[in-house]
Amino acid sequence: MMAGKRGLEKVDVGELSAEQQEKLRQFKINTRIDNERYLRSHPEVEEMIADFLREVILKRPPDIQGFAAEHFTNTNLDVLQNKKKQ
Repeated sequence: MMAGKRGLEKVDVGELSAEQQEKLRQFKINTRIDNERYLRSHPEVEEMIADFLREVILKRPPDIQGFAAEHFTNTNLDVLQNKKKQ
């Protein structure tokens, strides 16, 4: 799996021993489970992402990274989220 421009090198799972492969597999499974638990206990994350995507689609900013930085560092973000719920 080549990551291209991100500078990551090709991952060769064949270089890992069977024990290392199993540990990696278990780590991935546990990470997914932990992530799912976190997201289920914080439904506001889904709301924030949906709101961000809605704004991106409506505004189509040319600089998506700058737009994302500005969106998520907005000090009124919590106020905006609460207004949308009402």
